[in-house]
Amino acid sequence: MEKTTKQGKKTRRRRWMGVIAGLVVVALFVMALMPKRLPVDIITVERGDFLVTVDEDGKTRVKDRYVIDAPLDGHLGRIDLRPGDPVEAGMVVARIVPLSPPLLDARTKAEAEARLAAANAAKRQSIAAIARAEAATEFASLQAERHASLGSTGAVSVEAIEQAEFDLRARREELTSARFAARVAEHEARVAEAALGRLGAKGLKGDEQLDVQAPVEGRVLNVFRESEGVVRSGAHLLEVGDPRALEIVVDVLTSDAISIQRGVNVLIERWGGDQPLHGHVRRVEPSAFTHVSALGVDEQRVNVVIDLDDPPNVWAALGDGYRVEARIVVHDAKDVVKVHDSAVFRHQDGWAVYRVDDGEAVLTPIEVGARNGLEVEVTAGLEPGMLVIAHPGDQVEDGRAVRQR
Repeated sequence: MEKTTKQGKKTRRRRWMGVIAGLVVVALFVMALMPKRLPVDIITVERGDFLVTVDEDGKTRVKDRYVIDAPLDGHLGRIDLRPGDPVEAGMVVARIVPLSPPLLDARTKAEAEARLAAANAAKRQSIAAIARAEAATEFASLQAERHASLGSTGAVSVEAIEQAEFDLRARREELTSARFAARVAEHEARVAEAALGRLGAKGLKGDEQLDVQAPVEGRVLNVFRESEGVVRSGAHLLEVGDPRALEIVVDVLTSDAISIQRGVNVLIERWGGDQPLHGHVRRVEPSAFTHVSALGVDEQRVNVVIDLDDPPNVWAALGDGYRVEARIVVHDAKDVVKVHDSAVFRHQDGWAVYRVDDGEAVLTPIEVGARNGLEVEVTAGLEPGMLVIAHPGDQVEDGRAVRQR
């Protein structure tokens, strides 16, 4: 009896082991038939600021520059000034002595008289320009004060206050340029008067000379003629300007220039300093030009002129013609939903992403706003914190099981 009981137990044990082995085989077979989870790159939808910029190389340029020419024919003495040397308004930068025979002749005298008349006309025009600039500056100042007082009560928007401040700053810059032009016109008138006086004098002597003076305070930018010798009237001698009054010129594609507005912010990077500089667009020039790219393609480009907002002591190391990189802001949105550009793809007539929900890829149509080449602004279809698939390949489809790579 005891022997029979032991045999029964062994039989039941073998039967259960066979059942378990069968279940294991079935489970392995089912697992083999089940689709494997596809490894993918999963990223998170975020909320934050969104910036779209036009990025191009540019060069610095002195705003107000003046080329000093020879006012008449004569023998030029050697110019000892070098680029970078400081000059004062009225400082003698070159000397011209008469040639032999004397400079006096009817045609030259008539030319000098005409030049004097033109210089006096330019002088009167510059005075009128200063008056206009002063009136515009005064009006812009009143507007800025009015908007600031109304802004404290909430009667006007922050954008209106910023626009009024920008207009005031622009009017002040125009007034500075107008005064600079007036000094130049005054100098040209004095030079023309001096040249006419020399030409009309009787009994010119070999020791007489005409002093060529600097019209403005600044520094020498270029010396076109160093050695002494005979010069013709109108020949370039020096170029002077104020390096503390710099602007930046950036040429952009005309297709990008359409979206650039006057007054928008600009970030200046890779200029040599530790921190980027800040500026704003003063002008988008109306005329474009053709530029041949490195690949030999003709491109239509246009110059964008940028003013620096940082004080001169921050960028004092910059000079005329220095290379910089400019990021011109064309779209600046705050607190928006955004996702990496690699997750967005074309779907039918719109855009879509693959959202990850409980380990499965879910095709999700979305509506997009601006793009900056790295991120996409999402206006509908996604919420911050959602998971989406980056770089979805052909194997990713709606309902496919996925896992983080």
